[in-house]
Amino acid sequence: MLEIKVKSFKELTKNELYNILQLRSEVFVVEQDCVYQDLDGKDEKSLHVIGFKNKKVVAYTRIFKPGDYFELASIGRVVVAKNERHHKYGFDIMNASIEAIKKYFKETSIKISAQVYLKNFYNNLGFKSLGNEYLEDNIPHIAMIKN
Repeated sequence: MLEIKVKSFKELTKNELYNILQLRSEVFVVEQDCVYQDLDGKDEKSLHVIGFKNKKVVAYTRIFKPGDYFELASIGRVVVAKNERHHKYGFDIMNASIEAIKKYFKETSIKISAQVYLKNFYNNLGFKSLGNEYLEDNIPHIAMIKN
């Protein structure tokens, strides 16, 4: 069972921040073999949606209010540890993120920049494709909106 917490940057403990950055690096840099600047200066203005299993960070997103990343509220850095994906924690962390946007930002319209291979996953969460595919850090992405 996933325990999910929503925290501002200032509320994160050093260990939580370290574990979040470690998970993001493990998946986005090492597993996806993508050299990119993960530390982009946006963590300070986002809320962090953290999924813990046995006190270990295994799932994560960061959410933004409208105007802080896109013109709409947004969800980014969606990640689940490779050895935990079979539990469908991606749906749990995304649903918690959608609810957190409603609760903290009073918003229901959400924009994401999704990796193309995950399009069906996001469709199942109510997101619809918008426009053409594009490369972001040499990985095919597509803009998606949920209203």
